[in-house]
Amino acid sequence: MELIKDIDRNRRIEQYALNAWPALQTNVLDGWLLRFADGYTKRSNSVSAIYNQSEVQSYEQLLEKIHICERLYEGMGLDVIFKMTPFVPSSLDALLADEGYQYVEPSSVQVLESLYDLNGLTAYGEQAEQLGIELEACEYISQKWLDIVADFNHLSTHNRQITRQLLSNSLLRKGFFILYVQSVPVACGLGVIEGEYIGLYDIVTAEPYRNQGYGEQLIRGILNWALSVGVKKSYILVVQGNHSAKRLYEKLGYKEIYTYWYRVKANSNKA
Repeated sequence: MELIKDIDRNRRIEQYALNAWPALQTNVLDGWLLRFADGYTKRSNSVSAIYNQSEVQSYEQLLEKIHICERLYEGMGLDVIFKMTPFVPSSLDALLADEGYQYVEPSSVQVLESLYDLNGLTAYGEQAEQLGIELEACEYISQKWLDIVADFNHLSTHNRQITRQLLSNSLLRKGFFILYVQSVPVACGLGVIEGEYIGLYDIVTAEPYRNQGYGEQLIRGILNWALSVGVKKSYILVVQGNHSAKRLYEKLGYKEIYTYWYRVKANSNKA
């Protein structure tokens, strides 16, 4: 019974993650979600084959669906990307590998099941004041937040515009955060609320200020805000190779619940 409960929770969080970082356009192909956002981020430009698993599909049926996806993405000048989670058809990963898709960006989905378990969270305000830290929170995407996150992530003008479109179109409650030290912005992030959870996205610290604890202070501040608006759980997605981030989330009490990766076939016709 516990296993079923965990599967249900994990699938729900996968759906929350899809909603939290949306696409500009989503097509449905026999239960598969085909997401498009002009090439910005794999999350928003990939196939999530997480539905329509009630019928066992043959090799030929899966291959035909893959080829339909390829025609659509390649027709838009995009790489063909599949997001591989525990919820896709069990034979899909091996089939994509046979078709020449590369394994990239293995990642971890982690949860903090109770924000009250986060050590020292309630002392955040006092600790931040002692360190000269100020957290600015806004529930809409401001030009200031967008400029800072674009600068920290080295986004092109085009991708900055896509980011604004993606987040402005979302109907979910969001918090946009900037962490200042002595009035200088040093870190920023996004929290997206759905159900009982706040998902953390675009957590980034400016390069000159990394490895000084500001990422931790930012996350503590975001979770403190989440508690203030009635949210008591959190999830986060982290690339497996980002060892410093993984150590931080482990310190904060996040636990891995499943992993995912991408299968990518480069579009040979891309300019």
